[in-house]
Amino acid sequence: MDRVIFHIDVNNAFLSWTAVKLLSEGYPIDIRTISSVIGGDEDKRHGIVLAKSPVAKRFGIVTAETLYQARKKCPNVKVYPPNYHYYREMSDKMFNYISKYSPDVERFSIDECFVDMSGMHYIYDDLITLAYKIKDEIYKLFGFTVNIGIANNKLCAKMASDFEKPNKVHTLFNNEIKTKMWPLPINDLFMVGKKTSEKLTKMGYKTIGDVAKANPTLLVKEFKNLGMELWNHANGIDDSIVDSSVSVNKSISVSLTLDHDSDDIDYLKKILLKQVDDIGRSLRRKKLYATVVTVTFKTYDFVSYSKQITIENPICSNNEIYDYVIDILYKSWNFEKIRNIGIRLSGLVEEKIIQNDIFNSNGSDNDKVQFALDKIKDKYGSNIINPASLLEKKE
Repeated sequence: MDRVIFHIDVNNAFLSWTAVKLLSEGYPIDIRTISSVIGGDEDKRHGIVLAKSPVAKRFGIVTAETLYQARKKCPNVKVYPPNYHYYREMSDKMFNYISKYSPDVERFSIDECFVDMSGMHYIYDDLITLAYKIKDEIYKLFGFTVNIGIANNKLCAKMASDFEKPNKVHTLFNNEIKTKMWPLPINDLFMVGKKTSEKLTKMGYKTIGDVAKANPTLLVKEFKNLGMELWNHANGIDDSIVDSSVSVNKSISVSLTLDHDSDDIDYLKKILLKQVDDIGRSLRRKKLYATVVTVTFKTYDFVSYSKQITIENPICSNNEIYDYVIDILYKSWNFEKIRNIGIRLSGLVEEKIIQNDIFNSNGSDNDKVQFALDKIKDKYGSNIINPASLLEKKE
């Protein structure tokens, strides 16, 4: 039986959630109906457009440009600060509501999730009708709209939810890929950023269908590991599961928006090494071990990537976590400039059940050393011991 996956995505989340909050407090205007943006402090890096209303979009205002640039396009644009605490609250309310329809809900980000509805036709007469019901109830209960994509895998469900917006339900089943997805421009394909799109265009690939029909060997030669992934995605191939463990606080994550967009691998390694130290200590404080390591990053043009690896033997030491993180980065990164990067540990377990291998150690020595280092840091401060690569060179 084919799987059925929903991808539920909040329309213009930050602006919509801010509008809902303002209206609940008696604000006289729905900021979704005027030229408005969500933006941070203009004197800092966060002084950029995080979200824009449809009216602001008509003035040519785009996400990620500075507020100064936005005001040049529309002098009367209204700027509202982000409220991440409230966004998390609204996100939790939505996901708690969605969870009543399926036990398998994976939070993909603060404003989107995957829902595995496979086999649910025994409970619900028609899953497409159910999608419309969920969409309408979210608006009725919480005051904001969502798009829902329905497909036989996560990739196509996400692609479908990006079709016409807002407040829509779209399908992209296996038998619809050629007619609905292949005619789309190549930059609409999931995981294709500006640099990759330009490269594919120069190679003669203009549509997703062009890449789907290409010789995968040529794509691998040009893009290495990403090449095979591009070909699979263009053909709607995706076997990844809906990982509900991420949705029930069974994960630990850390991320950072960099001071400047960077493709300097040494700089990125230092950032990741510091993040591994932070997330590793958090993991060990909870006396947990991870079986899934995920690296997430967002490129300079705001394209998000997320790649993970599942580990047979649970881990908790920094050395092991870092090795997996760097391996994932090299296999998933196309050397575009990165704006934000992070790590997530999931599939957390309380016991370390080892599958012994006569050729490999089980990592227990690493763990003992790591716990000893944690005790020293807890007593004398987190900066008392650091990897040499994190120390600044002195003149």
